[in-house]
Amino acid sequence: MRLRALLDTEALGLRLLGGEDELDRTVRGVMTTDLRDPSRYLTGGELVLTGLAWRHDASDTEPFVRILASAGVAALAAGEAELGDIPDDIVEACARHRLPLFAVNERVAFATITEHVVRQVSGERAGDLAAVVDRHRRLMTSGPAGGGPDVVLDLLGSDLDLRAWVLSPAGRPIAGSSAAGPALPTEVCARLAGEHLAAARTGRRGPHRVQVDGVTYSLFPIRSSGRASASASAGTAASRDVRETILSDWLLAVEADAGDWPEERLDLLQGVTQLIAVERDRRDAARTVRRRLAQEVLELVQTGAAPAEIAARLRVAAPVLLPGLGAAPHWQVVVARVEWDGGEIEGGPVAQSLLEEILVDPLSAGPEPSDRIAVAHTGDEAIALVPLPAVSSEHDGSETGLLADSLLESVHAPLSAGLDGDGRLTLGVSASVHSAEGLRGALEEARHARRVAAARPGRVCAAGHQELASHVLLLPFVPDDVRRAFTARLLDPLRDYDRRHRAELIPTLEAFLDCDGSWTRCAARLHLHVNTLRYRVGRIEQLTSRDLSRLEDKLDFFLALRMS
Repeated sequence: MRLRALLDTEALGLRLLGGEDELDRTVRGVMTTDLRDPSRYLTGGELVLTGLAWRHDASDTEPFVRILASAGVAALAAGEAELGDIPDDIVEACARHRLPLFAVNERVAFATITEHVVRQVSGERAGDLAAVVDRHRRLMTSGPAGGGPDVVLDLLGSDLDLRAWVLSPAGRPIAGSSAAGPALPTEVCARLAGEHLAAARTGRRGPHRVQVDGVTYSLFPIRSSGRASASASAGTAASRDVRETILSDWLLAVEADAGDWPEERLDLLQGVTQLIAVERDRRDAARTVRRRLAQEVLELVQTGAAPAEIAARLRVAAPVLLPGLGAAPHWQVVVARVEWDGGEIEGGPVAQSLLEEILVDPLSAGPEPSDRIAVAHTGDEAIALVPLPAVSSEHDGSETGLLADSLLESVHAPLSAGLDGDGRLTLGVSASVHSAEGLRGALEEARHARRVAAARPGRVCAAGHQELASHVLLLPFVPDDVRRAFTARLLDPLRDYDRRHRAELIPTLEAFLDCDGSWTRCAARLHLHVNTLRYRVGRIEQLTSRDLSRLEDKLDFFLALRMS
């Protein structure tokens, strides 16, 4: 379709601000973005829709417009909802780069424009996917009337005779066309997801072609619009790394060799991924409430809030996470950490997305089976609050809840491919607790278990509470007031002395215990003369009235250091 055709449709609410001589340009697609640098998602010929969240001042405009012009986009359409009238610096920059500019009335949703453009472009090019875009609005509705990705995949099957599936980055089936026949075997899904992640990490553009058991599949990435990512990391969008999204993007697997397809057919499939991305964005939006609940509970637990306050917040969370449940559930805590080589990328958001995926029952299908999982993140760590129905295991003696090994059983292979040579994922799983008082202990227990997993080789590792040593298992459940009193009595005199004299008594104590009380090994580790080490240990004993030659005193110091 031509740009001028957009102005002839009053329902789109478009007003031309510049580029009248360029209205015969062909529109090949549409993209919504608020990234400062959306170049990696542009192929040329798009109508770019933006809410202008990327613009903090006039200096941001020229680089953004130059990127669009260099990528060969057809035009820019800027929404008036954020700033009102479109700023003059945008009008002037578009004029310099001969980029047509439209203003979008604040009453018109970008989804309306997207639907119109995709319908027109698809109809003009081929007509064999006209039915897909006719159903676009169903993708954007909620409740039983919404068809979701299955609607599009069904039409791919009926109109193009293509068997297709939408998979998560861990290889879980999210949608599949009814014409696709039996569900893909679990091992095939894992292989396709792993191949996709490995290809995406190397920067190769899709579709990626893979052969599994003699069958050729073409893999198309499904990316979110980028609006949520941009708002979450304002000011850094231009420097986003592929590792920030690779482990959370869905993929479209088509049983066909796309290498033989004409450009028009490839364009149509790219349009299909954009429609499915709408469902992905809606899924992410639905998770916002659950993430907020997890963050609130986590902050209360970590700041030492009263159990009654935590219990009140859990009572609010339970109906959201387990609708219709009469009794208060048990809870488990799962801690995940993603660490990239070099450490320049914050792993928390990636770990959060992965944990939301990993905690879904691997046998479940569809985009919404994770509606009972609440995951927060801080730094490189993600923490999941998992509700369990309050069903006692006393009847059969079996253990209820999540097990570390089973969590990774179905996702180990694809995630290892996505992290290979570049990063690690480690998980720790707590035992279940039935009260707010136990939540602090469960969190520390899960963190201890994750450290156990981190000590193992491999890109993807997990450990559960069953694997913890006895003292590590007990420490998290020591009441906070007892913990503080015990550590203060033993360690505060040493900390005060270190603060005044820079004597490093605490590091010396830790090293001495790690070396099992060996004077020569400890002195060598600390690069000290043995006499200097003996002086420091003597000072520790003098300040604490303890004797480090006695097993009981050594054990007390060991536990105090672990709890501090």
